Amino acid sequence: MLIGKVHRRADFALVGCVVVALVLGGLMVTASSARAAEYAPIDCSKATLPTEQTICHDYALGQSEARMATLFGIVTSLVAMGQRGDIGDAQRQWLKSRDQCGTDVACISKAYKDRIQVLATAMDNIASHGPF
Repeated sequence: MLIGKVHRRADFALVGCVVVALVLGGLMVTASSARAAEYAPIDCSKATLPTEQTICHDYALGQSEARMATLFGIVTSLVAMGQRGDIGDAQRQWLKSRDQCGTDVACISKAYKDRIQVLATAMDNIASHGPF
């Protein structure tokens, strides 16, 4: 019976995470365009930096870019203005660091992994205190 209870708890936790993701996703859609303009995913038709071109030609890196941009949008739409500024400053610093990778796919991949972890942790903190 203990195993069944553990599985049910895990199922409830999973459902809770899905609900939080849907709520946060819905809030992202309603975020103002001014906030969304703080970071825009790479427009591959305008990519000029070697790092951007590498991301545009690598499917996995493109997926990491999309995930990171989505997390950034959600997190910045849910925090107070002061925190939003701090997150934006950290994003600009991260972009400089990422761009130092040049065409090194492993370096770019690690940069995204690290940034996604930071943003996911921030989102987890928001969800644990939740506006809901």
